[in-house]
Amino acid sequence: MVPVIAVLILAACGGSDDVARIESGTDDAVEEVQQVDDDSVEYSESAAVLVETEQVPSAERDESLPSGLATFGDPLDELPPPTIDLGILRSGGPPPDGIPAIDDPTFHDASTVDYLGANDPVVAIEVNGDARAYPLEILIWHELVNDTVGGVPVSIAYCPLCNSVTVYEREIDGQVLDFGVSGLLYNSSLVMYDRQTETLWSHFVGEPLYGALGEARLVSLPSTTVGWATWVAENPDGLVLTRDTGNSREYGRNPYPGYDDVNSEPFLFEGAVDGRYTAMTRVVGVESSDGGAAAFPLLELREARVVTDEVGSETAVAFWVPGSGSALDGSEVSGGVDVGTTGVFSPVVDGEALTFRSSDDGSPSVVDDETGSTWNVFGTAVDGELTGTQLDQFVHIDTFWFAWIAFHPDSAIAAV
Repeated sequence: MVPVIAVLILAACGGSDDVARIESGTDDAVEEVQQVDDDSVEYSESAAVLVETEQVPSAERDESLPSGLATFGDPLDELPPPTIDLGILRSGGPPPDGIPAIDDPTFHDASTVDYLGANDPVVAIEVNGDARAYPLEILIWHELVNDTVGGVPVSIAYCPLCNSVTVYEREIDGQVLDFGVSGLLYNSSLVMYDRQTETLWSHFVGEPLYGALGEARLVSLPSTTVGWATWVAENPDGLVLTRDTGNSREYGRNPYPGYDDVNSEPFLFEGAVDGRYTAMTRVVGVESSDGGAAAFPLLELREARVVTDEVGSETAVAFWVPGSGSALDGSEVSGGVDVGTTGVFSPVVDGEALTFRSSDDGSPSVVDDETGSTWNVFGTAVDGELTGTQLDQFVHIDTFWFAWIAFHPDSAIAAV
């Protein structure tokens, strides 16, 4: 699997010719695509409506600062000391910006989008009432989007190798950063760099690895990876990232078919895997405000639908509903096996802790015992006494076990 993945990562830099070449020689790695029964149309035939958006401009590159990106192989004394042993960084194949970040995103009116399948996975975020969806069929080729949502400059990052999405505010001390793909991997995870100081950053935890901003920290924002039909039903007035990125890519194709097989091995991961689960077991990782961490194994969460446990000093309740396909399953992003959608929340409303359970009517909803209100996977009460109430959301990350435990070695495992 590793040699195949190495070539596939290089394909993420290129266009259709690369994908065709790779697929012609790796038939054993390509799984049969599961077809989704829906009314989606070809993107080129879509009548989806473009919506103009405004971007907060990024700061200029500070040429007076030495580049962490250029000097990580021989660290400079005038830069803050690295926060990790830089010798463990690995080249993923592409050079810096070989996988191009999206810096000028364009969006469609969600209510007019007709080219996405019901279970097609999208990254959903909402800031100040501005709801946006970023299809993984696009992010899998770019890994980073620099955007402004609800007036807040943010970066949306997706690392296919650890199947993880993170969202960060990209303003530090009044300076708006924008991020690019460095081409480096840390624990098989995307290493970003900011173009203003060329500091290297871990996408997984939002902390600098080496560079002028060595003591800064990025603020995390919650996100949800969810099936298109589930998201648009809740956000018909939202915005959807378009394929008009300025780059030619085989959008819709998955350059890493079969990578999420539970028995496969992660690419360029050299650490020891905690043997309680296989490396590629899916988990939902949660970190509390006091630094506590816990992993909710997806298989158990999927069976229980609702799990409540302690994360550090805080109580968290995790929801699971079906309806979102894996982007890494078959040779196409659409039609992947249904891995569902997760959300993690504080169960406290107006000072009262609620007890949640899966609905008895067979629907993918959740109810609380105290008021009988019905809740969706976004943590919103949609029926009953508490209709309209929004649970406080934990930042959570859907990822593979090897990545979560590598970055959170003291993590607990939620009891089911």
